[in-house]
Amino acid sequence: MIYEKVEKFYEGYGGRKCIIGYSLKGKDIFAFHVGNPTGKQFISTYAIHGREWITAELALRHIKIGVKNGGGWIIPIVNPDGVAISESVRAMWKANARGVDLNCNFDADWGSGRLNTKRRGGENCIGDSPFSESETRALKNFTIKIRPYVTFSFHTKGEEIYWQYNGLGDKRGADILAEATGYKPVIIYGSAGGYKDWCIQKLKIPAYTIECGADSLEHPIKDIQKLKKCFKALKIFTDKYAE
Repeated sequence: MIYEKVEKFYEGYGGRKCIIGYSLKGKDIFAFHVGNPTGKQFISTYAIHGREWITAELALRHIKIGVKNGGGWIIPIVNPDGVAISESVRAMWKANARGVDLNCNFDADWGSGRLNTKRRGGENCIGDSPFSESETRALKNFTIKIRPYVTFSFHTKGEEIYWQYNGLGDKRGADILAEATGYKPVIIYGSAGGYKDWCIQKLKIPAYTIECGADSLEHPIKDIQKLKKCFKALKIFTDKYAE
């Protein structure tokens, strides 16, 4: 199971690390620091959707590769309970253990997305209010504490990069990520309440969602090599963005 793999990695990790909070069922949400501890910092998140647990494997790659310029925090599994449900009960499950889609639970035009619903289930449920879930509150509080200059959200699938929200965003960073991955920067409409959206709208910082893996792949993706185009994405971005 991927959570246990990340937990074991955390126990043996010699760098800076912390637990930013807990899932509904009390599982740790681990964070690992890479690069320089001073100066501008990024935050990179993974597995906010249960069935996208393969991105936690990508996070471990990013930790091992590290970054050359600057530093930042990598959070391999934002949604530990949802990952466990996907791995062992319902493979296509995206939400947390309460049936709330965590990437619809942030305070960025909350509840206005085209597919949003208040009905609990495997996806698209917005929750009772913005940050109603322990996992999103943990990520919110950690983000405010770190004050990152940029955030990344690694998802699957589609080989696209989302960089804009309601007319705001930094296309230059999307172009750097596109060069690093071969993915296409696109603008999407009808979506709201995501971590990227909140970072752009409320924190006024660049934020990017990277949809890893070809759209032809089936959820859940189980082979990390299918995400190999993203292996060096963080390193390349941090090398070039400050130029």
